[in-house]
Amino acid sequence: MTASAVLTTSTYTAPTPLGDLAFASAVPAVDAVAVHGWLAHPASAAWHMGDLSPDEVHDYLAAVAADDAQQGWIGRLDGEPVVYVETYDPARVLLTGVHDAEPGDVGMHLLVAPAPEDRHARRPGLTDAVMSAVVRFCLADTAAGGRGGARVVVEPDVQNAKIAAKNAAAGFRVLREVEVTDGGLTKTAALSVCTHQDFAASPLGDGVAVAPHLRGDLAERAHRHLVAKAVAELAHERLFAPELDGTGGPEGPGRPRGYRLDLDAVTYSFVARTFALEHWVLDPASITRTGHDGRDLPVDVLELVTDLQPMLAIPEDLLATYLEELSSTLAAAMAKRDRELSGVTPDVVRLVAGLTAPEAAGPEAQEPAQHPAEDRRRTAQSFQAVEAAMSEGHPGFLANNGRIGFSLPDYERYAPERGGRLRLQWLAARRAHSHLALAADQSEAGLYEAELSGAERAAFAARLAARGLDPADYLYLPVHPWQAEHRVPITFAADVARDDLVLLGQGADEYTPQQSIRTMFNRTRPERHYVKVALAIQNMGFLRGLSPAYMRATPAINDWVARLVEGDGTLQAAGFGVLRELASVGYTGDVYHRTDRPNAHRKMLAALWRESPLPRTAPGERLATMASLLHRDAAGSALVTELVRVSGVSADAWVRAYLDAYLYPLVHGLRAHALAFMPHGENLVLVLRDGVVRRVFMKDIGEEVAVLSDRGLPEPVSRVVSPVDDAEAALAIFTDVFDGVLRHLAGILAVDGVLGEDRFWALVGECLDRHEAEHPDLDSGVDLRAARFAHSCLNRLQLRNTLQMVDLADQSSSLIYAGTLANPVARR
Repeated sequence: MTASAVLTTSTYTAPTPLGDLAFASAVPAVDAVAVHGWLAHPASAAWHMGDLSPDEVHDYLAAVAADDAQQGWIGRLDGEPVVYVETYDPARVLLTGVHDAEPGDVGMHLLVAPAPEDRHARRPGLTDAVMSAVVRFCLADTAAGGRGGARVVVEPDVQNAKIAAKNAAAGFRVLREVEVTDGGLTKTAALSVCTHQDFAASPLGDGVAVAPHLRGDLAERAHRHLVAKAVAELAHERLFAPELDGTGGPEGPGRPRGYRLDLDAVTYSFVARTFALEHWVLDPASITRTGHDGRDLPVDVLELVTDLQPMLAIPEDLLATYLEELSSTLAAAMAKRDRELSGVTPDVVRLVAGLTAPEAAGPEAQEPAQHPAEDRRRTAQSFQAVEAAMSEGHPGFLANNGRIGFSLPDYERYAPERGGRLRLQWLAARRAHSHLALAADQSEAGLYEAELSGAERAAFAARLAARGLDPADYLYLPVHPWQAEHRVPITFAADVARDDLVLLGQGADEYTPQQSIRTMFNRTRPERHYVKVALAIQNMGFLRGLSPAYMRATPAINDWVARLVEGDGTLQAAGFGVLRELASVGYTGDVYHRTDRPNAHRKMLAALWRESPLPRTAPGERLATMASLLHRDAAGSALVTELVRVSGVSADAWVRAYLDAYLYPLVHGLRAHALAFMPHGENLVLVLRDGVVRRVFMKDIGEEVAVLSDRGLPEPVSRVVSPVDDAEAALAIFTDVFDGVLRHLAGILAVDGVLGEDRFWALVGECLDRHEAEHPDLDSGVDLRAARFAHSCLNRLQLRNTLQMVDLADQSSSLIYAGTLANPVARR
């Protein structure tokens, strides 16, 4: 290749504010004169090569070109050479023995042409432009002509303040000071690295979109959605009563009408439909907010709370906390919609396609109750796709995605809707200060053998032995990675220092967070148990910890409930099952357990294992959280509507099958055994076949089951006994099922034109009547056809105390009522 060809052929071109800077291999015969002049200038003294002759510079460039561990480059701006760059392999050149080189490390030296003596000929900003271009060149893919670096490595003299400032501006991070010898000269160098992310975030990079989902178009939609939900739910809880404004269509149930809400300084106007149980469905696009001076004001959910504060009466010392939880919910709504619009999160059609996929055959022989491997994989995949796609959170609560304590990177790693995978961290907790409670059919050895591989158990034992500790003195406790980073080494520093807690490292299996955020589903081996861990973040009215003391009884309670369910022929015929929490572990050796009063710090180191539903499903069956039935995607399509459409059965038949699987067993448990569950959307797993609900699994038994009659139960199961009268017992269905789930589902089906509201509630009534007809001998005073029932209000609980909505030990007395509601299935 001729010298003229070299001058016009570039390897890589980087844009700069001064124009494109083109890099090409240095050619000694062409470039030695220019480089010699630069080296001889006083500004280049750091190179220690100012005394070389032109021939010696030529030979130096030739030696670099001949060495496969380093390369020389000339950068030209408008055809004029302005920089000489050396790139090298730091594992083989200069830094051998002082730098722990990683794959993709590219060492770099930089020599910028000295500024011309004529001030008018100088180009302001040249060194910044050159530095930016050189780092881009080092990090750019080789296919684009760059050096393909993962990190750029430099080792400037610590006394060179100018280059230190320039490196910092490009995003270089100083790792440490090292002694470097080059050409017989030794210097103390500031060993520094710069990654793609470091450079992008630097002043010389292009900038990083730290939170790209926080933008106006997504905010507008999220604000309107949350304002619509807030007005609907707070009106449902009778905190105010919107009035008809005379617009809209004719009167009638479920018809869109115009309403207004006049407040002290503003008026909200909107179109809404109303349904049974005082259920409101607002059209978010119709909402306007107008000042009393006639000015249009932005629709903003945070401003709505401040506008409503005279009615809401949130305690002033908790108002900011509530607004922060609502802000986090707003941010999550924007992020969810962004992912849906970009196609990362599947829309309803894709989700339902996964839930209705035909059975996959396996090549190997299987027992009848087992999945072929491919069908099992499909079931787990569609199950978790639906779990991560939820955009609403709790259908009743406004501030339902608070997660106070998570940073943005934490949110991206650990929020359920991100669908990410994580590995649990493991602690060894000294047995003398810990407990392990087991179901009757479990053993310690069996639990750990099932949940940890032989390699993991051997590694953990070896790590304890290496510290001079006896593995037999410890229990293994799984910890959320956030908790392991933010709490274990800080809040429990003393416990770690005295080896009461030993950090063992991460486990092998990958998990995905469920909607309840601290419950993890095993993605590596889906047949293994769920793991529920403590997580010291504030979310929806509670710090999301787990109490070791409270969980001691959990396996025994689950055993008792499971025996009752398995021994009841009606529940078995309905296919109703429970996912047992069959082991719990907790650490109590910390100082927080020795304070006079209980505190949240006592709930930071505990875990439990819950059965996975996957081993209990047959080939062709699919799983979905019941919360998914209330999900609408970014286009407004409802998952339940699509399920009905593709199922091939009528809406009547679909709803009847769902009620038979969900409502009928709950009614039976209450009427036959005074047994009440907490059957909201996240606590039920639906088992579907061909898009139709066939049966359900109930979970979260230990914390949320209650026996509502005065009956003797063995210790420690007696904790769940909470006698109430028949009217309050009926609220286990009225509040948690009718008001908490079915009113939302009925509204979706009615608005979508799938099933009229009257017909929906008629089917509910038929389900209740069928149970009564099939069990005439049950001696129960619970009347689910009563004319009215007490109106229990969830948001009022959170507004009263956003830090702790209810006392888990006495939930009944913590409730807030707002009169009564008309029962949509009351006797006519």
